[in-house]
Amino acid sequence: MHEFRVWAPRHQRVEVVVDSRRHAMTEGANGWWDARIERAHAGSRYGFSVDGGEIRPDPRSASQPDGVFRLSEVVDHSAFEWHDQGWRGMPLEGSITYELHVGTFSPRGTFDGVAERLDHLVELGVSAIELMPVAEFAGERGWGYDGVDLYAPHHAYGGPEGMKRLVDAAHSKGLGVILDVVYNHLGPAGNFLPEFGPYFTDRHRTGWGSAVNFDGRDSTEVRRFFLDNALMWIREYHIDGLRLDAVFVIVDESTPHFLEELAAVVHAAGAFAVAESDLKDSRLLRKRDAGGFELDGVWSDDWHHALHSVLTGERAGYYREFGSWAQLAQALQMAWVRRSIPAPGPHAFVVATQNHDQVGNRARGDRLAALVDPAGMRAAAALLLTTPFTPILFMGEEWAASAPFLYFTDHDAELGKAVSEGRKREFSSFGWKPEGVPDPQDPETFERSKLNWKEVAQTPHRELLDWYRALIALRRRLPAPSSVDVEIDEAAQRIGFARDGCAVFVNLGEGDWNAKLKVPMKVVLAHPNGITPEDRHLCLPPSSVVVLETGD
Repeated sequence: MHEFRVWAPRHQRVEVVVDSRRHAMTEGANGWWDARIERAHAGSRYGFSVDGGEIRPDPRSASQPDGVFRLSEVVDHSAFEWHDQGWRGMPLEGSITYELHVGTFSPRGTFDGVAERLDHLVELGVSAIELMPVAEFAGERGWGYDGVDLYAPHHAYGGPEGMKRLVDAAHSKGLGVILDVVYNHLGPAGNFLPEFGPYFTDRHRTGWGSAVNFDGRDSTEVRRFFLDNALMWIREYHIDGLRLDAVFVIVDESTPHFLEELAAVVHAAGAFAVAESDLKDSRLLRKRDAGGFELDGVWSDDWHHALHSVLTGERAGYYREFGSWAQLAQALQMAWVRRSIPAPGPHAFVVATQNHDQVGNRARGDRLAALVDPAGMRAAAALLLTTPFTPILFMGEEWAASAPFLYFTDHDAELGKAVSEGRKREFSSFGWKPEGVPDPQDPETFERSKLNWKEVAQTPHRELLDWYRALIALRRRLPAPSSVDVEIDEAAQRIGFARDGCAVFVNLGEGDWNAKLKVPMKVVLAHPNGITPEDRHLCLPPSSVVVLETGD
């Protein structure tokens, strides 16, 4: 026997169709309908019909084995045998996160394919993997930000069982798992929520159209839909933390704000929540008793933009307001440029030299290694992994993977064409020509984005991987920072960065740099090799990077 429940307020009749048999449901309180079906069991296929309409997937479907337009599958979450009873979760503070896309991280493109590569990440030294969205989306391939069945891990990745195996394997190797979730909109294909209830409202508008109904009539159950989703990932999939996509387009004029309520629910379940936001909104990190949402962290794109624009010289698009070395100094000291926000500690700011947005939202999916020389790559890594903020790596950056990370989709022809044209228009602000933008719908665009793992053992990839491993090992030894000093010389193109326990010197100019050390330090890494201090002095030739640790 299985009990089916669905929220469908303002409707006269709701039926559940289980294994091709139609059953009437009983209306209960607050717009909920339910039915107990004797013959239903794990594996049964089902859907709902509202007021005699077409059979649709369950809004809370745990599995969509045939995609977003087909029937849901009954899942018994209790049937999975977990082996991570000794895992006690992980904090954001002190972590190093590794962001990956399940479909392109491994040749298999599945949860199990990720699990097979976890030893590489353990040897690298990271604390956790961060999965780009895995909720069921239309087609076989995509970034995941257009999910529509938010409770169902994508079928092409391995569905519920595959995801649980991955999390279980990660925990067994001492790695946490963070999941990127999208609560600001749903995808354009397969979103049947409006047929069930007022999940969206025209009272507010976003770039995707009607906003999620977090504050209007019947919004209590809509909020519960998303709060329960967060809890489901934590309880049923043992997720350690959530990354909340684009919270600045979550519109809620009620009290408490949805993000405040979400943070409280996530914390009570023993996990943490980090927001993506391009607004310097102090409410994100402020304590609830001080009028804030009390989220645990926030992504800082300013840090990336300030460093990227200096290293590459790019000034178009959203780099237009960046490019000065003074801005880079600000970012290295406070994560933001021009204005920062109060935080419980520097760990609350998550920073990156590369991530899915900054690579994938380029016309050709260029990674940083395609834009800068080896000194620039090593400088970026050194500054990232000695920062007092929380660093996040993007899959493959540790060995300068040659594969681009492109934008790819698997929509029907009409929607696919619209998406392709939209991408070309977006890129116009960067000066990228439309004919140079790969077609997101072309399967080859997806295939080109897959990592080539053979490179890991090859020169020069192996040398950069050793650089990353050494930096992460250094970071593990460093004390918590109490102060940060930054010295820049824009004309000479030099950066001196120091925090408790270490210092980084970067000379990107054309002349030698005779730098003075304030305290005795030993060289941990040098590019090129052979740079050592003499009487607390360093002579750095052009295009050089040196990382030092306090000590004789």
